[in-house]
Amino acid sequence: MSNWNGVFSFFLVVCVAEGAGFAYGDRAAERAHMIRTQIEARGLQDPRVLEAMRNVRRHLFVPAKSRRSAYGDYPLSIGYDQTISQPYIVAVMTELLHPQPNDKVLEVGTGSGYQAAILSRLVDKVITIEIIEPLGERSRALLTELGYNNVKVITGDGYNGRPEEAPYDAIIVTAAPERVPEPLLEQLKVGGRMVIPVGGFYQELKVIVRTSEGFETKKVFPVRFVPMTGEVQNKLSKRRKHYEYLDGIEF
Repeated sequence: MSNWNGVFSFFLVVCVAEGAGFAYGDRAAERAHMIRTQIEARGLQDPRVLEAMRNVRRHLFVPAKSRRSAYGDYPLSIGYDQTISQPYIVAVMTELLHPQPNDKVLEVGTGSGYQAAILSRLVDKVITIEIIEPLGERSRALLTELGYNNVKVITGDGYNGRPEEAPYDAIIVTAAPERVPEPLLEQLKVGGRMVIPVGGFYQELKVIVRTSEGFETKKVFPVRFVPMTGEVQNKLSKRRKHYEYLDGIEF
């Protein structure tokens, strides 16, 4: 009987150790498979972006209960009605941003911190804003713990950006406003790029480039992001009340 207890105990220890390794280890093979089947297979080829996604351990940025699914081809809940985007979407938005080694990038919507971690491997400085305080604090602590020292996490409303550190070489927005926030456009350098999902129920991913004469916008493809919250909702509510008022006037 004691021998069977010993065998069972050994089996239990091995299973727990393997489970811990699966959840917390490097999991490089899974990332390689993710890149090959989800990202390269869809035509993305920027070697710097692929290398960043190969090196950043995505499973550390999701809740413990979801870590076994961290490299799946879909978004995952991170709490507070927020998600970590599908790996392909992270890759395509990063590639569209054309990040350069000396860039200063503003991210609106820190979420899990995963997108900021990817960008940190590609640019000089990342400033990221999260409106949900517990998410912002959690991401700040995680990014610091993992050594992403060129990322600055700010808790607050990202609608107005971070004007005191503008202008930015690039801006990436990971929540969808119904209209592009004017303050973010103003904080973009001439020649800079913004990648942003825009819309309500129907959303499109857009790339906006600031030129010496204004802004050029390119539509990429339909997407589905959580809505931007905070001041953008107040502005939207005011517009709707205005139109409701006009709707009651006879012309």
